[in-house]
Amino acid sequence: MAESPLDEADGLASTAVVGMGYVGLPTALGLHADGARVLGLDTSTARRETIASGHPDLVDADLARLAAARGDDRFELTADPARLAEADSVIICVPTPLDRYLTPDLGPLHSACQAVVEHARPGQTLILTSTSYVGTTRELLVEPLANRGLVVGEDVFVAFSPERIDPGVPEHTQLGTPRVVGGCTAACSGRARRVLERLTPLVHEVSSAEAAELTKLYENSFRAVNIALANEFAGICSTLALDPIEVTRAAATKPYGFMSFYPGPGVGGHCIPCDPHYLLWQLREARGAAPLISQAMTSIAHRPGQVADRVTATLSAAGRGVAGTHIVVVGVTYKPGVRDLRESSALEILERLVALGAKVDYHDPLVPELSLGGRSLQSVPDPHGTDFDLVLIHTVHPGQSYDWIEHCPLVLDATYTFEAAGHRELV
Repeated sequence: MAESPLDEADGLASTAVVGMGYVGLPTALGLHADGARVLGLDTSTARRETIASGHPDLVDADLARLAAARGDDRFELTADPARLAEADSVIICVPTPLDRYLTPDLGPLHSACQAVVEHARPGQTLILTSTSYVGTTRELLVEPLANRGLVVGEDVFVAFSPERIDPGVPEHTQLGTPRVVGGCTAACSGRARRVLERLTPLVHEVSSAEAAELTKLYENSFRAVNIALANEFAGICSTLALDPIEVTRAAATKPYGFMSFYPGPGVGGHCIPCDPHYLLWQLREARGAAPLISQAMTSIAHRPGQVADRVTATLSAAGRGVAGTHIVVVGVTYKPGVRDLRESSALEILERLVALGAKVDYHDPLVPELSLGGRSLQSVPDPHGTDFDLVLIHTVHPGQSYDWIEHCPLVLDATYTFEAAGHRELV
């Protein structure tokens, strides 16, 4: 292993990572690979056991890092927040979901920040990475620390650096992905930068924690708006009997002023379905408005319903009703190559088809079982020879065989990219 750029004299030789999920675990492994002592804090026994077993959902490079870390006493897992005081720096990587009303659910973030503040000690560097509204870092860390008598920028150092993890995409490594950081003081930025440089040398400083917080919301609002536009253009292409992928690829040949976004069955994961709502929620509180972002999020929310409607229309054109029809959904995770079902549009599509009376199955080698409307649904392990009336392609995983789809009478491709099914229809 390479020598660490920081030694004990730097006061930043050990890091605690709060939340060992899809952001926290790769972060912890990256720090460990650079030579840091790492303490991973997670309150979920099941999550700690999954990590200890060596079988979490990670890209191959991180699985190799985990294999090395599991045999090293410089990598520990714990459920005890009191141990945060042992670390020179603390990185907070907990989820920031929404409730059923699209309002931020700040419970996990509040709990994590309270634990960090309670056990903070002089000399520590505290970095929040969880996406949230502008002002979160000051409200949940700086002010409570001040109430404890700890002066930020002198006694402790606090910054915000939005996570940039792309699950299931090995090309987007932490080492090669720039990180943005904004400290609450110049000293805070400097200390946080030194911690983040253990993950990547590409660190971009902004003037404040608030600027860094808004940077993350801008990134994912940008994606949401452009995905909504891509889906809308897919509908335009359908009306005009054109291929939206061909049109998008042609537009992408322009070397400036255009960035490719592609249509699909919906968006999932945490970033796009959730993050822009943190900004919209804050703007409502401040009596501000972001009509373009708001409309994009409405459009994204409607997308799974549009896919289900297209299933109905495709069956109708073939002289079939939905009720009693045997439909299989191919791929239920929110993106290829991951086992992650968070906010996956496939779940809503499945529920809608069941409500219409269809007999619904799914095929996803990465997800052997899922819960749908209070009942358990198992993946069809071998779809060959099954008498499906319609195949809906939702997610195509790399390294899997889908040759059986060629023999199905109706194929509806919600990915727009499934080249193997020449007789497919597009959503």
